[in-house]
Amino acid sequence: MTRELFGTDGVRGTANTYPMTAEMALKIGAAVGRYFRKDSSVAHRVVIGKDTRLSGYMFESALTAGLTSTGMNVLLLGPIPTPAVGLLTTSMRADLGVMISASHNPAVDNGIKFFGPDGFKLSDEAELEIEALVQAGVEPAQSRNIGRAKRIDDGLFRYIERVKSTFPNGMRLDGIKVVIDCAHGAAYKAAPEVLWELGAEVITVGTSPNGFNINQNCGSTQPRVAAEAVVSNGADLGICLDGDADRVLLIDETGAVADGDQIMALFASRWAREGSLKGNSLVATVMSNLGLEQFLGGEGIGLERTNVGDRYVVERMRSGGFNLGGEQSGHIVMTDYATTGDGLMAALQFLAALVQSGLRASELANVFEPVPQLLKNVRFEKGQTPLDDEAVQTEILRVESVLSGRGRLLIRKSGTEPLVRVMAECEDEGLLHQSVDAIVSAIEAVL
Repeated sequence: MTRELFGTDGVRGTANTYPMTAEMALKIGAAVGRYFRKDSSVAHRVVIGKDTRLSGYMFESALTAGLTSTGMNVLLLGPIPTPAVGLLTTSMRADLGVMISASHNPAVDNGIKFFGPDGFKLSDEAELEIEALVQAGVEPAQSRNIGRAKRIDDGLFRYIERVKSTFPNGMRLDGIKVVIDCAHGAAYKAAPEVLWELGAEVITVGTSPNGFNINQNCGSTQPRVAAEAVVSNGADLGICLDGDADRVLLIDETGAVADGDQIMALFASRWAREGSLKGNSLVATVMSNLGLEQFLGGEGIGLERTNVGDRYVVERMRSGGFNLGGEQSGHIVMTDYATTGDGLMAALQFLAALVQSGLRASELANVFEPVPQLLKNVRFEKGQTPLDDEAVQTEILRVESVLSGRGRLLIRKSGTEPLVRVMAECEDEGLLHQSVDAIVSAIEAVL
């Protein structure tokens, strides 16, 4: 069976367009409820969180209807970061966690992510079984076994306290000025509160969600406004989260942006020196810069590469016993603290290094010199398969032969958007641009 509903991070699409319709959300809720409610003799519960998109209300109601129809008791958390759902799934002894979010996508999109009872995202095998249940249809529970739903008021407080507990005991952020950009998303309350309670002077950006402005000209995908705020306010650090706060980019005092590769390089090298980097290796994806790999090799640290998607990073971490991994885009996974990427926790670890070292952010965040890398996206329509075209495949082979021994090429379909991503790395920037542009042109010619 092929995956039709699930991408690299749950189900995602434009709201009110297949598969992100209320009707489909109800069916998915019933299917996942049946999948996890295997013993009808005991009570089963599911926690549901969401970000700040207007369509979140619709999907929250539809999922609740589907889940309760199969006998699941639903605990509604309201707007809350994705990593909080993973945390609360385990701490509240739920059988399932659900996050309604399209992460860094625009407000018109939405998505549904699932966490198992261990707080980790579901495996490909589990998602395939749930898809099969959606297609086959699910018998509802008997009338007396219908589930209940209620709102939980202290979920955000629980998460805030958990995040603060990951900061070194006795350390404070007094005298540190921080710009926090919450992308008008799920962390708009939690992130500023955590930083303020730890002693920082906090300047907020992107903390006024209205249902339509999530990720709009702000957040980790568009850090310009936050960078300007850092410089104009003389801040020590800028923190840019995405819409569901599972990824982060950092901005130093000069306004320069540090991506996930630089953050992971810093953490890996520090943890290795402290003896706390399990397996003496970092897990990252094929998208991470070659400069990261070269830096880690020089430090005697291994690099494990996976397919794109923080879920695949976590799977490799768990199978290999590693405790640090992530993506260039800013997912930083620290399994000593959380079951998924947590942008706020990662930012606190950087701030702890800032306090402990006495260095400026620009001295900490510029760990290695990246190999020139270029990424371009080509959008396609539903049903189109440009990478299967013979002319495109021929051009890819040609470019690969030109780059052989001089760089690397990576071409893939996005798992969250209808895009083909064309990425190359090469020290020769002229050849880098020629290579990417040639493949982009070949793809566009067949669309």
